[in-house]
Amino acid sequence: MSDGAVDLTTSATTSAWDQPLESLNPAQPALFQANAFWPYFERLRKEDPVHFTADSDYGPYWSITKFNDIMAVDTNHQDFSSEGGITIVTQDNEEGPLPMFIAMDPPKHDVQRKTVSPAVSPVNLRTLEPLIRERACKILDSLPIGEEFDWVDKVSMELTAMTLATLFDLPQEDRRKLTYWSDVVTAVPGQGLVDTLEQKMEIFVQYHAYFTELWNQRVNAPPSSDLISMLAHGPDTRNMSPREYFGNIVLLTVGGNDTTRNTITGSVLALNQNPDQYQKLRDNPSLIPSMVSETIRWQTPLAHMRRIATRDVELGGKTIRKGDKVVMWYVSGNRDDEVIENPDAYIIDRERPRQHLSFGFGIHRCVGNRLAELQLTIIWEEILRRFPTIQVVAEPKRVYSTFVKGYESMRVVIPERV
Repeated sequence: MSDGAVDLTTSATTSAWDQPLESLNPAQPALFQANAFWPYFERLRKEDPVHFTADSDYGPYWSITKFNDIMAVDTNHQDFSSEGGITIVTQDNEEGPLPMFIAMDPPKHDVQRKTVSPAVSPVNLRTLEPLIRERACKILDSLPIGEEFDWVDKVSMELTAMTLATLFDLPQEDRRKLTYWSDVVTAVPGQGLVDTLEQKMEIFVQYHAYFTELWNQRVNAPPSSDLISMLAHGPDTRNMSPREYFGNIVLLTVGGNDTTRNTITGSVLALNQNPDQYQKLRDNPSLIPSMVSETIRWQTPLAHMRRIATRDVELGGKTIRKGDKVVMWYVSGNRDDEVIENPDAYIIDRERPRQHLSFGFGIHRCVGNRLAELQLTIIWEEILRRFPTIQVVAEPKRVYSTFVKGYESMRVVIPERV
């Protein structure tokens, strides 16, 4: 960890516990980039689990920080609506946020989600599994031995981009376009990837044009099993507006890319930080599925989801007013010691490893959760067959975001093959 990150972590701990409770604001991307946000949520869970921040860069909002309260909000779409966006910040433009099914309420949400869900059905996952394994083997066999490299770029991005390109039925040579566009969607202008909002919108135009061309191709071809064809031919989606189609493409790109990719990286980091658990995994590879679920909890690749109150609602002794912005901090709920035993520890053989909030609950539960678990399981089965250890050699560079809890890069060395 750099001196700057250490300083920010130290000051964040002091700030989180010493400032007046009413001014506490966990939605600061710099804190997430430095992995220094934890004391904010620790204090909120302890002292004010349903917390109102009156002033932030994103306006006033409520923070929901405990597991059961998050569940109560996430499973109550009648009182807590997803319309208008599911992050604390929505893209500013003249037309408002892009429509997409995760940012819709029933019945429209249900029919659009149902249209694409066959792509990640158990039947289709069985078809995809040998292809994912073949690609995972190829990626791992190409890695250098005894040389430092970026795990995010060489492994995490590659596997997820290959899988997503297959789901869209894109040429594999275009797979890194998906990675880039996904990063641009969630990028904060001025923080590295894009300089200005105008530049971000220019990239969106290219992104939109690429997928518009694919829609035009697929709508004039016989129906097939890829996501674009499903949308183009689905009775409930074939007449959607171009903006709505593009919104759903953005959702599927980010959902199919960021979460799995950052958990693949997080698994290597977590096992390095907990060498006893890494040894436990090497000694007993049958723990891989449990390790995968524990990593998804420990990493929490999307830190929050947002809702809007549709009426005045009582929660945790507080009155949330109609129209208020409500942020469910999954990353905090996954560390709630009233529900999860020893939640700050990384334990790959937990009794209930799937007890976590990372996929959400209710009607918006992650549609691709089984695909994410499948990719993680396969990559680790193949890692253990090849490499005695993967060593993280520097603190990873984290994403500047309160939404995507992920990694820009992580330097590793693989000392030897099995």
